[in-house]
Amino acid sequence: MKKVGEDMIDFIVVEDNLYYINESKKIIDKVMMSYDMDYYFIVYDKYRKELLNKDNFKIYIISYQEDSIKLIKYIREELDDWKSLVIILYKDKKDKEELLKENLFIVDYINKRKHFEEKLLRNIQICLKNYDQRPNSLKYTYKNILYNIEFNKILYIEKEQDNKRCIIYTKNKKYYIPGTLNNLIKQLDNRFIKSSRSYIINTEQISSYDIKSNILTFKGKIRLNCISRDNKKIVINHLRRV
Repeated sequence: MKKVGEDMIDFIVVEDNLYYINESKKIIDKVMMSYDMDYYFIVYDKYRKELLNKDNFKIYIISYQEDSIKLIKYIREELDDWKSLVIILYKDKKDKEELLKENLFIVDYINKRKHFEEKLLRNIQICLKNYDQRPNSLKYTYKNILYNIEFNKILYIEKEQDNKRCIIYTKNKKYYIPGTLNNLIKQLDNRFIKSSRSYIINTEQISSYDIKSNILTFKGKIRLNCISRDNKKIVINHLRRV
């Protein structure tokens, strides 16, 4: 199983009809054959809060039910999640009209009775294009200053001791950013690994790793012992793939 921060997609299908569940699975498997990443296919017959407790990028395929609006509002408004993508399946025109009254950022509304398979295939492809175009820089505001730091400039990120902020290290500078490492890793891409409780490392900026001494050498000749015993194997496996 991949860790938070690596490429992983959750396809979450909220559907109680076996035919549409199976067809959705076939279509998703077909599209994902063109992508070199892992994914989960998760099915719920109705709205349940536990389906939201995931850190991966999420694509929801929601068959309109009585509580569908409640579910989408919970995602968008209470969780403040506007990154996850939502596709709605419906049968009755009035169901679509009810959803259109709300401003919930829906990718598309698909009529189950009209070319369902073809339209769902196209929509999933569109969602994945959106996923591929995620930002390649870390944008945030701290003390009324807007920062935009390119991922490929970051060497590592350290949790500052006894403070609710982290330090971003590049070759020549360091920047302060509010928040925890767990929140930060969600904003980064798959080149980054949380190597310990106190560090996130950019594997593309590592020039060597001495396994015996547990010392990483980053480009720019910066050396650091920042890999916990529990994460050592994860880092080694990731570096071998880079």
